[in-house]
Amino acid sequence: MQERHKNRRLYFNELAQTSRKYFIPYIKQFKHLGEDCRILEIGCGDGGNLLPFSQMGCYTLGVDIAEGRIADARKFFRDCNATGDFIASNVFLLEELHGTFDIIICHDVIEHISEKQRFLSLLPQFLAKDGIIFMSFPAWHMPFGGHQQICRSKVISHLPFVHLFPNALYRLLLKACGENDGCIKEMMSIKETRTSIELFEHLLKSIGNMTITDRTLWFINPHYETKFGWHPLQVPECLGGIPYVRNFYTTSCFYVLNRKE
Repeated sequence: MQERHKNRRLYFNELAQTSRKYFIPYIKQFKHLGEDCRILEIGCGDGGNLLPFSQMGCYTLGVDIAEGRIADARKFFRDCNATGDFIASNVFLLEELHGTFDIIICHDVIEHISEKQRFLSLLPQFLAKDGIIFMSFPAWHMPFGGHQQICRSKVISHLPFVHLFPNALYRLLLKACGENDGCIKEMMSIKETRTSIELFEHLLKSIGNMTITDRTLWFINPHYETKFGWHPLQVPECLGGIPYVRNFYTTSCFYVLNRKE
C-alpha cells in the first residue's frame, strides 16, 4: 500500500494537482468553465478533483456513498478556505438533482459499480441543457487495473496483472500474502465489476441516451506525473483502435459524453 492510500490529505492534494493541470484543460476543450458553471462529481471521495473547480468560482457538489470520505472532503475544503457542498448518499437516491449541472465528473468510479447500465442511464437526467459528462476509468486488463496497489502486501501491491488470475487462485494468493478479509472482499468486488473499453462503449450504445464526443486513451496516466514523476503519454491512435488488445496498455480512458436530444 502506498503512502497516499493511508494519508488522505496527501491523496486529496495529489488529485487536486492532477485535476488542475489535466482534467480542467481537457474539459475546457468541450465546455466553458466559469463562475456560472455548476459541477457535480459522483464518487467524489475526499473531494480533491473538485477543489480547483471551486477555486475557479464554480459551484461544486460532491456525492459519495462513503460517509468517512465526505467528512474528510468537508474538512479539507474548510482547511483550504474553499466552498463546496458534499452529500453522503447513493446516487440512485438523488432525484432532486435532476437537470441542474453543466458538468458531471465520474473519475475512476464506473469500474466499482455493478449496476453499470442503470448508472449510465441515470446520468443525463442530472445534466442541464448542453451539459457534458467527463468519464474516466482504468481499462481492466492494464497492469494494475484491479487496484491491487491498495493492498498492504508489498508483493501483491507491486505485482502487475495479478488481478487477471482466475478467481480461486487470486483469492488464494491474496490470503497467502496476508490480506485481511475486508481487502480480499474489495479486490474480488473490483474483479466482479471490472470495466473494459469495449464493455463501456457497448453499454453506451445499448442504452442510447448519450453520444461519445471524445475518447482519449492514456499509456501513461496523467495522475502518474503527480504520483511517480512520469510525463503523461497518450496511446497512439493506431494502437488505440485495436479492440481488446488496447486494454492491456491503456492505464486511463478519458471520455466526454453528451446527452442525446
